[in-house]
Amino acid sequence: MNQQHNIAHYLSAESARQPRRRALIFSCGRDGGGRPAYSHLTFSQLDALSDRYAWGLQARGVRPGMKALLMIRPSLDFYGLVFALFKTGAVPVMIDPGMGWKGFFRCVEQVEPEVFLGIPAAHLLRRLRPRTFSRVKVAITLGGRFGAWCGGVPVAALTGPPQPYPIHEPAADELAAVLFTSGSTGPAKGVSYTHRIFATQIEILRREYGIQPGEVDLACFPLFSLFSVALGATAAIPDMDPTRPAFVDPRRIVEPIIDLGVTYSFGSPTLWERVARACVEQHMTLPGVRRVIMAGSPVPGRVHDLLLNHVLEPGAETFTPYGATESLPVANFRGSEMLSHTWAATRQGQGMCVGRPLADNDVRIIAVTEGAIPVWRDELALPTGRTGEICVKGPVVTREYYGRPDATAAAKIADGDAVWHRLGDLGYLDAAGRLWFCGRKAHRVETADGVLYSVCCEAIFNEVPGVRRSALVGIGSRPRQTPAIVIEPEAGRYAELSANPARLQAVAAAHPLTAGIQKVLFHRQFPVDVRHNAKINREALAAWAAVQG
Repeated sequence: MNQQHNIAHYLSAESARQPRRRALIFSCGRDGGGRPAYSHLTFSQLDALSDRYAWGLQARGVRPGMKALLMIRPSLDFYGLVFALFKTGAVPVMIDPGMGWKGFFRCVEQVEPEVFLGIPAAHLLRRLRPRTFSRVKVAITLGGRFGAWCGGVPVAALTGPPQPYPIHEPAADELAAVLFTSGSTGPAKGVSYTHRIFATQIEILRREYGIQPGEVDLACFPLFSLFSVALGATAAIPDMDPTRPAFVDPRRIVEPIIDLGVTYSFGSPTLWERVARACVEQHMTLPGVRRVIMAGSPVPGRVHDLLLNHVLEPGAETFTPYGATESLPVANFRGSEMLSHTWAATRQGQGMCVGRPLADNDVRIIAVTEGAIPVWRDELALPTGRTGEICVKGPVVTREYYGRPDATAAAKIADGDAVWHRLGDLGYLDAAGRLWFCGRKAHRVETADGVLYSVCCEAIFNEVPGVRRSALVGIGSRPRQTPAIVIEPEAGRYAELSANPARLQAVAAAHPLTAGIQKVLFHRQFPVDVRHNAKINREALAAWAAVQG
């Protein structure tokens, strides 16, 4: 088989090709003069560190196929341990603890990890919930004596012979990792990733974004940075809380860009809007950054405009890959093309264009239905221009949810040896072959007069001066819901806008898409997803709206 199906081979190959180039740079506070300080590992050092940890994990009983839950903050050791797990053939498990402890514990019980790697506080949690973590046989702790007191072996104790670890050679479709969805639109589910899918994603990222060895990635989303290292680029980890990108200090992003020669970055659109606005206010540009890649929610044209026309250097580009944890990427779109070709239509309520599907993928639109569809039939596909549920088939489409045959049946459609994934998103394909996103299926509002789509309706209200963003919600049960629009004003504009709801009602009445929306509510700060701080939690807003009277 192709030895590169195991992502660990990419690290070893880069270690051989560019041993002294930095693989990781980690922000570690300030020096005595108040300047940013950094530590780093070269590719050779990272490869050797992961070998050492792999030998140590093997000595502690870690074997291929064992599921390993990570509750570790981004650090140099985090990357060494992740690559060590791949080398041993263990299966990393990633869960967002920010989803709330009830949901988190449900995920742990679903996947039943046998290896636990965590900070001391995580080990205390494990001791307090012994039934939830009853299958754990190997526990590793990072930092302090507290974790050892809770039963974890210090990471420093993971040692082995000073020689390369024999990397596990998996079958291409062997389970490589379980990555949980954020739970922003329903209970979080573990997505089963195979080695083949990871290897395919690496090559797609190389092709779509032209990432080359020697580049520097400002890794504002830690999981993406694993791909950067595999591609031979340097991953620079900024001084930020990755669980709160919407509240990042822009200075902590700008400083490493200037200090380290960053050439591209992947991050939440809320993070990049915050950084871009700060740069504009301070008359700053970001020299050397050639690409900004944003994902996690629809990226408004204003964010692309700020970056392309005010912050980045001429010739730079912004990108918005579209997809889901279960299938990523599905499509890719350049910010320059959005601004010149589709943004005007988006502002008029035609949906958010997410670009053309990648050549690797086949995308179709099917009628909206809640029931399972066991087998694909070509007649399911709707014609061009019709709105329905987006489905994708291709080499990055995962085949199942871990331990959830019910969820798998609801989201997957068999097509011979292949599988279609139902994204739970609504949209349509236009005559040019571009894909347009109209909102989540769960967020459609069904009234007695027809169906309203969140992204399309919200675009009309987002044009009103003083409105930061809006959210369409339905009050009551389908198919006779009462539509309401919830407005989040810009900073300092709440009193002004909320004192005059008739202004927003007039905006609604003036457009055919929104003429049936009479209820206007105001909310100071929308609840958002825990991963990117970008997706609006419309379920929570709908519950809130229902009791506002």
